[in-house]
Amino acid sequence: MNGYFQLITMPNSTGIKVFAPTDDGEALQYDVVKAYLDERSISYRPPVLNEAVTEANGEIVVLNDNPTFPERESYRLTISRDRMEASVFFYAPSEGAENMSPREFIEDLTFKNVVFGIDSEAITQYFSDREYCKEFVVAKGKKTREGSNAKIEYLFKTNLRATPTMHEDGSVDYFNLNIINHVKKDTQLAVLTPEDPGDPGQNIYGEVLRPHPVKPLRLAGGKNTYLSDDGLALFAAIDGHVTIKDNKVTVSNVIAFENVDVSTGNINYDGSVEVKGTVAAGFSIKAGANIHVKGVVEGASLNAGSDIILERGINGMGKGEIKAGGNIITKFIENANVTAKGSITSESILHSNVASGTEITVKGKKGFIAGGRVTATDRIIAKDLGSDMGATTIIEVGADPKLKVRIRELNKAISDSTKRLETIKPTVESITKRLRSGAQLSPDQTRQAQQLITMNKVLVTQIEKNSSELETLQQKLADSKEAYVVVEGTAYPGITINIADQHLILKTESTYCKFFLKDGIVKSGPI
Repeated sequence: MNGYFQLITMPNSTGIKVFAPTDDGEALQYDVVKAYLDERSISYRPPVLNEAVTEANGEIVVLNDNPTFPERESYRLTISRDRMEASVFFYAPSEGAENMSPREFIEDLTFKNVVFGIDSEAITQYFSDREYCKEFVVAKGKKTREGSNAKIEYLFKTNLRATPTMHEDGSVDYFNLNIINHVKKDTQLAVLTPEDPGDPGQNIYGEVLRPHPVKPLRLAGGKNTYLSDDGLALFAAIDGHVTIKDNKVTVSNVIAFENVDVSTGNINYDGSVEVKGTVAAGFSIKAGANIHVKGVVEGASLNAGSDIILERGINGMGKGEIKAGGNIITKFIENANVTAKGSITSESILHSNVASGTEITVKGKKGFIAGGRVTATDRIIAKDLGSDMGATTIIEVGADPKLKVRIRELNKAISDSTKRLETIKPTVESITKRLRSGAQLSPDQTRQAQQLITMNKVLVTQIEKNSSELETLQQKLADSKEAYVVVEGTAYPGITINIADQHLILKTESTYCKFFLKDGIVKSGPI
C-alpha cells in the first residue's frame, strides 16, 4: 500500500497524520499533500509539512491554529490528452468524516461526462479495499481499428522485358524472346482483396472515432475474360495471351497476314498481329497487343499497345513511324520515327528520331547510332556513336528539363489549395458542429454552407491529385540523375550528349567509355 495522509480537525487547530507505505508501496510525496491543502485553503508552514511527510510516523502534526471543517473522502480525476483514459487519485477522509459510496462516485463520473469504458471491476475493488494516494484507471476508451485499401494481385507478369539472345557471331535471335503471357481458357488471371473499412472507436466521453477512409477497387475484366460470381477472381475466357490495357485485363489471340499492302488495307485489331512478309509504304497496323513482322517495314505506320518485333527492320523513308506501349526489337532503324514506353533493341540506328521510356541498346555486327536524335530515360548502350563523316547525332538520357517546371507548378498549386482550405476549414467545422447539435440554418446560411462544403471537397481532391503527380515526377527527377550513356566502341567528335538538363559536345574521339552526370556536369570515364 502507498503512503498516505489524513487531515485531523481539532477544536482549536488543524493537523495531519502521515502513514508510511507498506510492502512495495510508494512513499507519499510532499507536492501531493501541498496541492490538497492549497486547494482547500488550509494554511501550513512548509518546513513543518515537509517534516511530517518525511518522517511519516502516524503521529499528529499540527499545521495551524485554526479549526477547519472535516473533509469527506475525495479524489482527483485525470483525463488523458486523447480522451481515451480516465484515472483517479483518492484522498482519505478527515478523521471521523464520511466515506464516498460507489454509487456516488459513478454518478459523479457521469456528471463529468465520463460515460464509456467504465471499469466497474476496478471501482468495486477500490471500494472493497481502499488504497489512498494511488493512481488507478477507472475508464478506458476503445481504440479505432484502421482498415486497409482494396488490393488487386495479378497472377501473371505485368512488366515483361524483351531480352534477345546474342550469338557468338554478333547476330540477334528474335524468336525466343519470352515476351508474351500465354494463358489457357479458364486460367485465373487476377484476384481482388476487398477493402477493409476498419472499426470505429470511442473515447471515454462516448464520442465515436471513425477510422480513416479506405479506397475500394473493382476487378475490371476486358475482352475475353470473365469474373467469378462474387467478383473477386478474374479468369480467361479463351486460349491466348494476357495484357493490361487501359487498366483492364484483356486476353487476346493472334491474327496473321502474308503481307500488309493493297490486298489487306490498313489493319486495326484488338489482339496481336503477325505479318509473315512485308508492310508496304503508306499502310498502317494498329494492334491492341503485339505486332510481329518477319519482313521489312517500308515507310509504314505501326502502333502497338504492347511490344513490336521487326525481324528485318524498318526503312521509314522519312515518313515511317513506330509506336509501342511496351518494347521494340528490330534489326535496324533507318530514316524513321520510333517511340517505345519500354526498351528499344536494334543492331543499328541511322538518321532517325528514336525515344525510349527506359533504355536503348544498339549492339550486334554493326551496333552504331549515326545521325538524328536518340533519347532514353535510363540509359543508352551502343557500340559506336556518330561517324567519321560528321553526321549530326544527338544522344539524350534522363528526365526532360520541362519536368522541373511542372514540379514547381505543382508545388505552388498544392500550397495555394492548402491555404484556401485552411481559410474555410474553421467555418466548415463550425457549421458542421451546429448541424450536429440540431441548430436550424436560414436559407442563406444553408446555401453558404453547401458552397463551402463543396469547395472543401474540391480542394481536398485537387491536393490529393496534385500530390500524387508530384510524387511521381519527383521520383522521375531523382532517377534521371543516374542516367548514363555507354560506348563499347568509338564515340566520334561532333556528337552531342545530353544528360538531364546538361549537355556535352564531344571534341575528340573517345573509345570504350561511359558518359554520366557528376556535380552538375556531363563527364566521361572508363566502362
